Amino acid sequence: MSYSNSTETGIRKLHKLLIGLLFSGLATVAAAAPAIIPRPPEIAASSYILMDAKTGFVIDEKNADESLPPASLTKIMTAYIAAEEIKLGNLSWDDMVHISEKAWRMEGSKMFVGVDTQVRVDDLMRGIIIQSGNDASVAMAEHIAGSEEAFADMMNQYAEVLGMSNSFFMNASGLDTEMYYNRMSARDLATLARATIENHPEHYAMYKEREFTYNGITQPNRNSLLFRDRNVDGMKTGWTDAAGYCLVASAERDGMRLITVVMGTANEEARAVETQKLLTYGFRYYETHKLYDANQLVSNVKVWSGEQNSVDLGITDEVYITIPRGQAEEMSASMELDEVITAPLEQGQVMGTINVVLEDDLLYQGDVIALQSVERAGIFKRFIDWLTLMFTNLFS
Repeated sequence: MSYSNSTETGIRKLHKLLIGLLFSGLATVAAAAPAIIPRPPEIAASSYILMDAKTGFVIDEKNADESLPPASLTKIMTAYIAAEEIKLGNLSWDDMVHISEKAWRMEGSKMFVGVDTQVRVDDLMRGIIIQSGNDASVAMAEHIAGSEEAFADMMNQYAEVLGMSNSFFMNASGLDTEMYYNRMSARDLATLARATIENHPEHYAMYKEREFTYNGITQPNRNSLLFRDRNVDGMKTGWTDAAGYCLVASAERDGMRLITVVMGTANEEARAVETQKLLTYGFRYYETHKLYDANQLVSNVKVWSGEQNSVDLGITDEVYITIPRGQAEEMSASMELDEVITAPLEQGQVMGTINVVLEDDLLYQGDVIALQSVERAGIFKRFIDWLTLMFTNLFS
């Protein structure tokens, strides 16, 4: 990485600065005891992943990029697109949706909407999320895109935008046919779950509702973990012969939110048990740690030929990392800067990089910026600084 303020010889110097009290609990510990973490549990699933929702850090995974039939986990994308349409103003929670004969005739799990009736978007969303209604999914798809086929094109476009590189959609419900079925990977599902949680908290709140009644029929949420674990507040189950029993779940405890995906388990109980294993492991042995606040001061360095003699350096955005539980005090930080920094400097100008390590692992690397502008000094001060630098270099 090159920097604009280079020395006369153009040689960059690794400027190691131990940052004391950069953030709560960060210090260098000379003889730190290593974190003792057992290996992850054995998970009886074709594919799975355990992710920190805040940082995107993957704690454990197996076959996470394998593209598999997702069954009703497809409906997470269907509901996500509906939430996006609401956010964009193209759809309202109170809009009425016409139920076509195709939607009404859908097999499998149903919301039990009536043909040629009008159903509120708000109710359809709960029918998709809580009751896993194939009829509700098709009705929503037709309302948004005109046809389920056109909606599938939207699903694939959203997948590309979100970076879901191992997903492909052909319908809005996830129902398999003899001809085709959708495909998604565990990593893509975790990515989609994370986007739902971050971008649509109002919509995500529906996933924790334990039951929904429509047309006089009450159906419970199929995610049994909602009834077993008070930390779990989502997300969606799925099952077909091709997919097996699948579950995307999310839970929050002590300021940490985890996302799990298990695909291809043997039965309903197994998908809940295997998910619980992953959640227990993640919460017990890892934590989400805040490194920096936005625009947090991390150092102050000398500036030559400027109206001010120094400049504050900081981090642009909030920074969170995932670390082994109890290891925050064992991290150390260093910065790479130019040996000589000269004015003028602009506020927000990238001045170098900061590296945070735990033992030999690089946990974070990011830009450090100037927190203030520094104007170029007058000719007399520039001359004095030039002389000082010349003699410093001469006798160093």
